[in-house]
Amino acid sequence: MTTLPLIHSAEVAAAKVANKPMVALESTIITHGMPYPQNLEVARQVENDIRAAGATPATIAVIAGVLHIGLEDGQLETLAQARGVAKLSRADLAACIATGGTGATTVAATMIGAHLAGIAVFATGGIGGVHRGAENSFDVSADLMELAQTPVTVIAAGAKAILDVDKTLEVLETQGVPVIAVGQDSFPAFWSTTSPLKAPLRMDDPAQIARAHHMRGALGLPGGQLVANPIPVEDEIPAKTLAPIIAQAQADADTHGIRGKAVTPYLLQRIFELTEGKSLTANIALVRNNARLAAKISSELATLARSTGN
Repeated sequence: MTTLPLIHSAEVAAAKVANKPMVALESTIITHGMPYPQNLEVARQVENDIRAAGATPATIAVIAGVLHIGLEDGQLETLAQARGVAKLSRADLAACIATGGTGATTVAATMIGAHLAGIAVFATGGIGGVHRGAENSFDVSADLMELAQTPVTVIAAGAKAILDVDKTLEVLETQGVPVIAVGQDSFPAFWSTTSPLKAPLRMDDPAQIARAHHMRGALGLPGGQLVANPIPVEDEIPAKTLAPIIAQAQADADTHGIRGKAVTPYLLQRIFELTEGKSLTANIALVRNNARLAAKISSELATLARSTGN
């Protein structure tokens, strides 16, 4: 057997020894989400939000063939400035490590890394899902299948608004993934607080969500939970404002023949341009909001583990 090349940051290693709550973070938001130095500033800000809420952040990435669970500040800065970093999902993760590559983890790959490290909670912006026109393209994110098989609770502001959210929810239901809206009955729409879609489940506090995660393990059920945490109202972009912008961005992508992994970054960049930067401002707000909730859920899970001896 080959020893897995996995390294914990000093902060994460100390948290593991002390059984402190931890929250995993993806790294594609750093390498593919925004330009330097804003990406570094936001990454540090989100990590500090988690620390302030009583948990330890663990940003996950592959650097020179090693899976890092938590990044030292210098590594974070290097990654924020790196060019040509691979975007890793389940299909690419092993190959990147085996060939000594460097890659940033998507939702699916971050879940895999978090589970390997014993981290049960992961905060992100929005998950991938079923793309519009998937009945022709078959473009469905690996994030959905990962949620069905890897026991990590993922906190997001719903699915990315560029997706076919209705079909995304259908796939999650088919795969047996609990979809929990926080504090409301409506499924949040990423940059918008609400949508016309009803969330399958609703929970109003972190302790309930932690108990649900714990109970899935006790029942022997595979997979994780999707916790849909709405963006604060003061930070949202109304859905009626976004609808024509998303349609325009999608039409532009079709015109330019954008396909596969290139679709999501293209659409997000085009929407950033069409909203004059407002989409990125909202994205930062919702990621920070999700990080704070994730820290609370992780703390509740730690308390639950101590009380049950697990």
